[in-house]
Amino acid sequence: MVRTVVAGLDGSPESRAAAEWAAREAELRGLPLKIVHIWEPVPEPMAQAPLLGTETHAHWTERIPREAAEGIGLRHPGLDVTVEQHSGRAAEVLADAADGAELLALGSRGMSGFGGFLVGSVSQAVIAHTEVPVVLVRAGEQAADEHELDPAGVPTTSTAFRPVLLGLDVGSPDDAVIAFAFEEAARRDTTLRVLHSWNFPVSYTYGLSADPGLQEEIAQSKAEQLAEVLRPWRRKHPSVEVVEECSPGSAAVQLIDAAREASLVVVGRRIRRSPFGAHIGSVAHGVLHHATAPVAVVAHG
Repeated sequence: MVRTVVAGLDGSPESRAAAEWAAREAELRGLPLKIVHIWEPVPEPMAQAPLLGTETHAHWTERIPREAAEGIGLRHPGLDVTVEQHSGRAAEVLADAADGAELLALGSRGMSGFGGFLVGSVSQAVIAHTEVPVVLVRAGEQAADEHELDPAGVPTTSTAFRPVLLGLDVGSPDDAVIAFAFEEAARRDTTLRVLHSWNFPVSYTYGLSADPGLQEEIAQSKAEQLAEVLRPWRRKHPSVEVVEECSPGSAAVQLIDAAREASLVVVGRRIRRSPFGAHIGSVAHGVLHHATAPVAVVAHG
């Protein structure tokens, strides 16, 4: 099976941004890009309506993916780009099309009123039911957004990548999630910032107020646990600079805040075999809705 990077395209600005992000990722990986365009059939009476006539149908099923592929080809000369067209339920088709791929990139609308994601039902279903890493990209995301500003404060792609941000639970670390984050940082030749957050048990509340040193002792213990988890990965990726951060509080809130300075955010999602509902975890759910950087959700056992 040919290794590919896959992008889902429906013609929306956010899906176009995801396809462009996927093209850059494919170049970093030295892999071909496959654009998957999906249209969901409409009832026959609606299909005969003037607004859904043959010209509109042809536009959605042929012109949009063709023009997207041509544009990406012009901006990324040498990149192998193919297009697949499917009809059916988008979440199911995307999950099938991504089977065996390196990753799948999807678009998500920015939430009105503040920066962030509006994760639709299709994206949530795909994330919950595929074991391939899924990256969500907001509408308007640009390549320069992933790089540091130049000395004059101007966005550019000629500067270094911003750090890759990994949210890690030291209580149940998973190799697939950690490996993905290290490899993405290595491809971008940038720093990997690893953030571990925790909440103090209720039983500690009175002890902390009575003994100020207890909080520092707990924080030191958490930092040591994080260092121990990352030690073998540092040896495996000696070229990757790693910044370890431990602090009490909400993991989702801290990741969302740190994402403003990241090129990519990486979070894990435990695989659940239940056929009911879209389970992606509370931390991943919060980060997906509000982080301003592209977010990679990596499934793990």
